[in-house]
Amino acid sequence: MKNYLVTGGCGFIGTNFIRSVMKKRLDWRIINLDALTYAGNYDNLKDLEGNRHRFRFVHGNICDDALLKRIFAEQELSGVVHFAAESHVDRSILGPEAFVTTNVVGTFKLLDVSLQFWKEGRLAPDFRFLQVSTDEVYGSLGSKGYFTETTRYDPSSPYSASKASSDHFVRAYQRTFGLPTVITNCSNNYGPYQFPEKLIPLMILNIFDEKPLPVYGEGRNVRDWLYVEDHCDALLAVLEKGTSGTTYNVGGGAEKQNIEIVHTLCDLMDRKLNRPPGGSRKLITFVPDRPGHDRRYAIDASKIERELGWSPRHKFEEALKSTVDWYLNRMDWIKSVQTGEYLKWIRVNYEDRDSEVCITGNGHPILTTENSFLAEEEE
Repeated sequence: MKNYLVTGGCGFIGTNFIRSVMKKRLDWRIINLDALTYAGNYDNLKDLEGNRHRFRFVHGNICDDALLKRIFAEQELSGVVHFAAESHVDRSILGPEAFVTTNVVGTFKLLDVSLQFWKEGRLAPDFRFLQVSTDEVYGSLGSKGYFTETTRYDPSSPYSASKASSDHFVRAYQRTFGLPTVITNCSNNYGPYQFPEKLIPLMILNIFDEKPLPVYGEGRNVRDWLYVEDHCDALLAVLEKGTSGTTYNVGGGAEKQNIEIVHTLCDLMDRKLNRPPGGSRKLITFVPDRPGHDRRYAIDASKIERELGWSPRHKFEEALKSTVDWYLNRMDWIKSVQTGEYLKWIRVNYEDRDSEVCITGNGHPILTTENSFLAEEEE
């Protein structure tokens, strides 16, 4: 068996990646390390716990050196797939320090332990450290052009600045010490298991409940949308075939204005819920734009297609319909998140006993119309 450490595997993209690996790489064993802060949901992967031969969950913090060393020492790792991050732009504006701690210091800790074991020859010969990053590190585009792998970093928010810093550390550890690393910078993800503070799931839930649909500015900000299953395929390709020291941009080739996304979801939901056509659009509420809101992101993904043979398989319209169906068919999952019931695993397992790890869940409730950030379109 090949052993891979996945950080943040109970989050949105991490959950989908682990599920993809379990189906497509039968000789891989996953060690999922997650602190289970508010956006990490243990229930996402609870059904895999019975497969101890191929899956193990570790509740812990990537800033915990001792824990990382124990995990690395237990088996020869073939790779680290690093998803763990604070990722909500609005939260980063209100509280930047948590983003520096997790995204910068946490990435450094992972790199440093990886380097130690790499130097000691205790990692697999084909070891790779995969940094899963974002297109937000590049800043904002005008009406034309695309982000490429050589685009200058120009982050606009504390979140994107923290991810840019972590990318630079990953690159530096490859150039300075020779640690085999690869970086991916992806566009906006959507699909199953996404925490409902992001644009698409929040709009689906608010339309279902007939609550206001808050949209920043005029809703003209443009994003390139990437279905999460396609992203997972790209990550597998980079992990297995990518060149060490290389960056790959991963995009969905589906540029949409935010208001287009909201209109499409309104119309889809009206049809699925047998509501009058155009009824849900009346719920749209335009609100003042947030500070530093990048106008447009667009990815040139020609390098990963040319070098690794990857391109998105899903058309946006069909994948969005599948996403809507997933949420409508998983109201139990949604209610668990809305009520905070999904956090019970932490309370049951760690409330009354000492833990080997530093972090327990933050206990943040799911966002409501009365107590919420606005819809966050970033991945």
